[in-house]
Amino acid sequence: MTKVKICGLMEPRHVQAAVEAGADAVGFVFAPSRRRVAIAQAKELARLVPDHVMKIGVFVNAEREELKRAFREVPLDYIQYHGGESLKFIEKVGLPSIKVVSVHGSEDVKEVHRFRTEFVLFDTPGIEFSGGSGKVFDWDLLNQDLPRERIILAGGLNAQNVKEAIRQVRPFMVDVSSGVEIEYRKDETLIREFIRAVKEEES
Repeated sequence: MTKVKICGLMEPRHVQAAVEAGADAVGFVFAPSRRRVAIAQAKELARLVPDHVMKIGVFVNAEREELKRAFREVPLDYIQYHGGESLKFIEKVGLPSIKVVSVHGSEDVKEVHRFRTEFVLFDTPGIEFSGGSGKVFDWDLLNQDLPRERIILAGGLNAQNVKEAIRQVRPFMVDVSSGVEIEYRKDETLIREFIRAVKEEES
């Protein structure tokens, strides 16, 4: 069954809505972003997350000490590398990890074979910040021999298109942020609708 990650959470009510609706993972953004949280803030939000729900921290070119501190103190289950971090750096940090690949073309997709992280997240190139743009990229680019059990799909997903995304890409997990927001703020109804759409597709 395709898992669901609700990313960019900043408020307790939205964490609770995600957990209660059946999210498999929640994401806290520590990189420059409208959704940025401090380690102390994420630690408080993490208290609302049961053990069976993954806690993922999103970072862009962070120092190793910051990564380890956040991983330990929040605590996190995975580090999501959303910058230009090298394979050597990721391996040196040595924490369970997700590497984000911005998809411009089919060559970018092949990066999944180079990174030996637990997961690779495919997203649309960012515009204002390093990270996604909230736009959909061409899913046909993923129509090649890929380890589906390691793939997380992001980029412009919402309750209206996520079923087709799952049918076409068959990812391990789908990741949404702006697709469950109204005017840059998470919305409980949209969170519930998105998770319901994924679960319906799998039923």
